[in-house]
Amino acid sequence: MARLPEAAIFLVATVNTDAEEAVWDFLSGITGLIRSVASRVPDSRLRCVVGIGSDVWDRLFTGPRPARLAPFIALQGAVHTAPATDGDLLFHIRARTMDACFEMATQITNALQGAVTVVDEVHGFRLFDMRSMVGFVDGTENPAGPAAERAVTVRPDDDPDFAGGSYVLIQKYLHNMTAWNAAGTDEQERVFGRTKWDNIEMDDDTKPSNSHTALTVIEDDNGEQVQIMRDNMPFGRVGQDEFGTYFLGYSAGPEVTDEMLRNMFIGKPEGNYDRLLDFSTAVTGSRYFAPTIDFLDDPPALPAVDNETNEPETITTDVDPSMGSLRIGDLSRRRQLTTEEK
Repeated sequence: MARLPEAAIFLVATVNTDAEEAVWDFLSGITGLIRSVASRVPDSRLRCVVGIGSDVWDRLFTGPRPARLAPFIALQGAVHTAPATDGDLLFHIRARTMDACFEMATQITNALQGAVTVVDEVHGFRLFDMRSMVGFVDGTENPAGPAAERAVTVRPDDDPDFAGGSYVLIQKYLHNMTAWNAAGTDEQERVFGRTKWDNIEMDDDTKPSNSHTALTVIEDDNGEQVQIMRDNMPFGRVGQDEFGTYFLGYSAGPEVTDEMLRNMFIGKPEGNYDRLLDFSTAVTGSRYFAPTIDFLDDPPALPAVDNETNEPETITTDVDPSMGSLRIGDLSRRRQLTTEEK
């Protein structure tokens, strides 16, 4: 997996009515666009991951869809809420420098002008030694090496048509920094379940059950941690007193992030919610599937539209099972959308 970037832009867009063909055309050529922009700034390590939402998937593609792709459902806890907000397309643009991100975002929005509506745009930056806006090291639990690939990519035996892709959950959080700073370091550490400066996790006897780490570390039936890849970024506008964290989690399936959020917002047990939410408010939430380069370079056909109902027609075709429904070749060639191999 690639190292976390120094700069990022997150674009979330909805697809306008009758704009499916324009969006399909754009997505089928986006890998070439990324290469073109990256060639102008070769040291930037520019990457762009494309996520496609559940509601728009069948408007853009015939054939099967990712097995576990579904809309994000809002969570209403006794105290805090994780909202579900609009989003058909996610463009996660990453680079060593913001100029490369900005150019990529400009090219995307220019090409899709009139076809999509950008409903959220966030410019993120890396803060000091990988710290979040609230001062704690972020991404400590991220897997590395082969474990990272296992954590974020769909396996061939799980969903062969979409092996190599990832499920992506995004949330934008705004922090009450006045209240957070007033809490003091000792209380902040109890909120996180981790020391602030040297990033040491508290032992189970010391860590509060409603601390962030206690509720977001998920284990399977064998007691092994089920991991995701976080690519969170701080963002903000000091003149507007806006200080935030853009949460972005890649996973091989949506179940682990769903459980994390239930623990955080509903509580484990119910009512024992994540104390960090007393200082951090989620204002967006949506889920996507990020397909491979091969899928985007050779996507399934655009659905035919019934001119009277303006709804996609259901089309069935005979496909050689040995080729897979996407007909994009050997699964070993599938890879995430990036300008260099991970």
